[in-house]
Parts: sequence; C-alpha cells; structure tokens
Amino acid sequence: MRTDLISDTLTMIRNASRVRKENTDVPKSKLNLAILEILKREGYISNLKVLDSQKLKLIRVYLSYDNQGKPAISGLKRISKPGLRRYVGKDKIPHVLNGLGIAIISTSRGIVSDKEARQLNTGGEVLLYAW
Repeated sequence: MRTDLISDTLTMIRNASRVRKENTDVPKSKLNLAILEILKREGYISNLKVLDSQKLKLIRVYLSYDNQGKPAISGLKRISKPGLRRYVGKDKIPHVLNGLGIAIISTSRGIVSDKEARQLNTGGEVLLYAW
C-alpha cells in the first residue's frame, strides 16, 4: 500500500529522466496534478496529459531535455513527509539554490511555488524542492 504518493511520483520522474525516457506515467491525484502543473509552468517538464480509463487513472508526464540531452530536472527532493511535516512561515520561505530552483508549498490558498507564496505573503507546508 502506498503511503506517500508524492514521493512515489518524484521517484518515477527521477528514474525516467535518468534513463532519458520521453515520458512516464504517474498515479493521478489532485495533489499530483497541482504539483505537476507548477513543474510545467516553471519549465521542468514539457507537458502533461491526464489519461482516464475505467481501471486506471494516470497522468502522462512528458520530460524536458536541453540540446545536449541533459534533463531539465537535475534534482527533486521531498521535504515534508507523512512522518515529519515541515511548515514555514511567510518570512521563512526557502530559496532553493539561491533562486535557481523552486520550492513547492501547500498553502491555505492552494499549491504554489515559493515565488507565488512570497507574493501571496503566506507560509505553509513545504512539499518538495526541484532544481
């Protein structure tokens, strides 16, 4: 039984990018969809498509690579885990790699990137870092 769907999703994306796959399928959930939309908006993945069949509900994630074939995502790290939640206030929102990466935060106004959380002037649960 899966206990941490976000970690499973990040591992699937990390593994697919390491072997230079064009796309990978991850389980569909509202939280996964919101996280993947932010990764798409920030340029870490090229596209995503929701696949709904009667048995399986999946999201197909199309990975992004540069001209030399290096993945756009060089790192994904889960921060807040089911056993240990990590919360930050509006003044303590982290800067990932001095602004070269992003933090994805679950706030009272939805799932947002660290830049959007600063604009909204709100803190929340730090879900993951991407760089």
